[in-house]
Amino acid sequence: MVELLDTQTFFELLKLPYPTDRAGVIDRLLRERLIDQSDGQYAIRRLGALLLAKKLEDFPDLARKTPRVVAYTGTSKLDTRLDQTGTKGYAVGFQGLVQFVMNQLPQNEIIVDALRKETKLVPEVVIRELVANALIHQDLTIGGASVMVEIYGNRVEISNPGEPIVPVERFIDGYQSRNERLADLMRRFHICEEKSSGIDRVVQAAEVYQLPAPDFRAGHRRTVVTIYGPKPFEEMDRNDRVRACYQHCALKWVMSERMTNQTLRERFHLGEDKAAIASQVITATIEAGFVKADESVGGSRKFARYLPFWA
Repeated sequence: MVELLDTQTFFELLKLPYPTDRAGVIDRLLRERLIDQSDGQYAIRRLGALLLAKKLEDFPDLARKTPRVVAYTGTSKLDTRLDQTGTKGYAVGFQGLVQFVMNQLPQNEIIVDALRKETKLVPEVVIRELVANALIHQDLTIGGASVMVEIYGNRVEISNPGEPIVPVERFIDGYQSRNERLADLMRRFHICEEKSSGIDRVVQAAEVYQLPAPDFRAGHRRTVVTIYGPKPFEEMDRNDRVRACYQHCALKWVMSERMTNQTLRERFHLGEDKAAIASQVITATIEAGFVKADESVGGSRKFARYLPFWA
């Protein structure tokens, strides 16, 4: 029975030496409540299979919970290049899943220190955090639906079954897990970050890699995150700019800092001569109801600071 689980990787993820005998392996699985024992018989719990299965198809009620990766040739769903469904449990298959997604991403060209550099459309840290997030926060009670990674020529969409428990605009500072035991074990396996910090890292990476702000959306019984490839400020539309301004402001808040015209210019890689343009973006974001002026610094335009609407 325990042969259906990848116990070797389980101990590696916990950074523990592999027990010298089978009894040691079973004892650890029992202590972690991943298997049950009754009358000398062992049964794998659902969580144990979901995390550690060598093949999820060996567990009929979990077979449809394997993550699916679909890659398209262009920017629409018209032409599917690849459609692959995973086989392993989430913990033991996670690294392979992330690498598989990275291998499917289109190459992109960015300018670093005036030199052209080939890079993947989206950095690995972003894929890693968003895939972990989707696995952990999915609604496992929704049948026939799984986590999906859809790769287009200009963006990646990562979605999971279930509408979010936390409003999408509070993803940066809020946290509530639908599957606390699953989340706790994934953290102990060093697959995901401490509570809520994963989304902060995604937003921060988008700023560092000059990407448009990720788009978090609640769909019909599904939560969707879209992360776009690099796009210069001039090509961003009003929604892109407002979303980036709000996320930058929220990120500053959770880091115990405050957004200013200068920090927003740095986020968009705009020079000092573009201060008026940054002001226009801030005004549009205030009008959209996402940020507000920090009253504690008075009405001075020069020293103006801004807070997320909920602060």
